[in-house]
Amino acid sequence: QLQLVQSGGGLVRPGGSLRLSCAVSGVRLDYYVMGWFRQAPGKGREAVSCISAHNGITYYPDSMKGRFTVSRDNAKKTLYLQMNNLKPEDTAVYYCAANLPPVLFENCNRDDFGSWGQGTQVTVSS
Repeated sequence: QLQLVQSGGGLVRPGGSLRLSCAVSGVRLDYYVMGWFRQAPGKGREAVSCISAHNGITYYPDSMKGRFTVSRDNAKKTLYLQMNNLKPEDTAVYYCAANLPPVLFENCNRDDFGSWGQGTQVTVSS
């Protein structure tokens, strides 16, 4: 049975970097479309990035391009989100998500994902 366990996150100063991890158990990671989403207080859950199954093609909404990098290590069964030059507006709870194809990674739609990590808080503040 698919389980997603997140780690990383915390408090970082503006301009700093963090890396989030999402460890997958119970299944082969490369079979799944994976995504990172975030939810700030009082706002809806928005897409940060998605990555395709098998060949690892990435997608970023325009608002997320340039500072966020998604990657996967299929051998370690772990999904990563590298976040650089963080800003206070990046403060949110970050979630990883997974679903089998034919979910379209390039849509990166939260409603398409059926399995979610527990969430991890990222706070960007001086």
